[in-house]
Amino acid sequence: MVENKFRNMEETVKVPVHVSIIMDGNGRWAQQRGHERVYGHSHGVESVRACVEAAVETGVRYLSLFAFSEENWGRPESEVDTLMSLMFKAIADEIEALKKQGVRFRVLGNMERLSPKLRESIHKAEERTAPEPGKEPVLDLIVFLSYSGKWDILQAARKLAVKYASDPSGLENVDAAEFGDLLVTAGVPDPDLVIRTSGEQRISNYLLWQAAYSELLFVDTLWPDFGKDEFRAAVSEYSKRNRRYGKVK
Repeated sequence: MVENKFRNMEETVKVPVHVSIIMDGNGRWAQQRGHERVYGHSHGVESVRACVEAAVETGVRYLSLFAFSEENWGRPESEVDTLMSLMFKAIADEIEALKKQGVRFRVLGNMERLSPKLRESIHKAEERTAPEPGKEPVLDLIVFLSYSGKWDILQAARKLAVKYASDPSGLENVDAAEFGDLLVTAGVPDPDLVIRTSGEQRISNYLLWQAAYSELLFVDTLWPDFGKDEFRAAVSEYSKRNRRYGKVK
């Protein structure tokens, strides 16, 4: 795996290729300030912007964000509606800035559960930020929306069953790489670093297959307070880790 490097206060820091963030704590942040939970969600957009800029500045190649899980559909309807509206507005407001920075925008998840209007907005944003032929984006920004790890593995298993329905014996030769190509993250490198904000220490059904050997970092900072300094600190912490992948180094 190739790792980029950048200079930070006279220290050479290894930069992960793919950083993934479980954005948690919006509701608590809002409640601490005497507001409804949705107030925190709206302020969390600023943290997304800050992390995108920090990722570009430090040389991270992929930044993925867990925005809305399959389980989140069980939240109060008013909160779900607000979250979807915020997502729609954020895409509209940020897409030109992302394009100017050379950032490619993508959304992964169970798209069938999204409204036709939001799916159309996502499709246009993905087309708008697609790099010109022969050019690589500076950063791939991936938003996981209506996503869960178990759902992802299940939908991949279903594809595999269909693929080998006429030749079940072929399943004997299926390896992890072939199965990985059936996940919604096909073509995206597994995350090197998974960060969860707000102090919770669990991955909440997120990238269960892909994060098998990711470095995990749990920080107490609530998501709306997670900015460039916090992102850089997380990258610096990652650089101190010794990744062995089950081997001895």
